[in-house]
Amino acid sequence: MKIALLGYGRMGKEIEKIAVSRGHEIVIKKDQGDVVDITLADVAIDFSVPTSAFDNISLCLQNAVPVVSGTTGWLEKYEDAVELCNQNKGGFIYASNFSLGVNIFFEINKQLAKMMDQVSDYTTAIEEIHHTKKLDAPSGTAITLAEGIIDNSKKSEWELDGDVNNKSIIPITAKRIPDVPGTHTISYDSLVDKIEIKHTAHSRKGFALGAVIAAEWIIGKSGVFSMRDVLNIS
Repeated sequence: MKIALLGYGRMGKEIEKIAVSRGHEIVIKKDQGDVVDITLADVAIDFSVPTSAFDNISLCLQNAVPVVSGTTGWLEKYEDAVELCNQNKGGFIYASNFSLGVNIFFEINKQLAKMMDQVSDYTTAIEEIHHTKKLDAPSGTAITLAEGIIDNSKKSEWELDGDVNNKSIIPITAKRIPDVPGTHTISYDSLVDKIEIKHTAHSRKGFALGAVIAAEWIIGKSGVFSMRDVLNIS
């Protein structure tokens, strides 16, 4: 499989290692502003920056190259990407987090939200911790977790640094600490006890592996997909 890496920062380099170890070839390494012939690739993996992501995805979809994107912070244009994918009968996967463990964590989060919605004595909160070079806050993963709770409870919205005592919102705290790949904690707290679920990434390898697996999976497919499809989570 010939892969275009759209974004060649730390994640791009980690993806390169994983892809090569699985027998794939990196034919394009695109940094911001580079002009490339995307048609040289069988599939593209985008881990760029929020200002470049939509242009990268558009380039792929307009040239019949399936694309997997893990860049966060650009989702105001997500529906435009979906429309472009459908118009061109392309293949597109976006995930806020490609880690296989995190995608299992997403499902646990939804099930816990359903159960906790049956009791009224708990406040709900999300905390995410990332490295200091992360450009967006809260993280895309934290937003996905919040949306999973909203879809399965009476919560109506999430809010960065929101009031934990406001029963209708999910407050998200975003911390930036050097060399932290990503830690996400959902807590339900009451006067008598506290329930927490937590995912801690030990390195970027989990994100990179998931992205490469998604790229392998999307070859030959058309449509808009998620990691639920890749992992066959019903």
